[in-house]
Amino acid sequence: MAIARVTDIIAASKDSFDDAVKKGVKRANKTLKNVQGAWVQDMKVECDGDGNIQEYRVAMKVTFILED
Repeated sequence: MAIARVTDIIAASKDSFDDAVKKGVKRANKTLKNVQGAWVQDMKVECDGDGNIQEYRVAMKVTFILED
């Protein structure tokens, strides 16, 4: 029987929410073994004083399987 664990990840991108998710999962996979999936819990943008988007941010929950 597999046991999974969930950890919170926050990732950012200058390009898009999609890119932020990809970067977050890729980075999590460097540290965590057996990453099985992620779900986006929250999305946010950072803007400059003129309302232009400077950064896209996502808060995700990443699931990975624990080894025996």
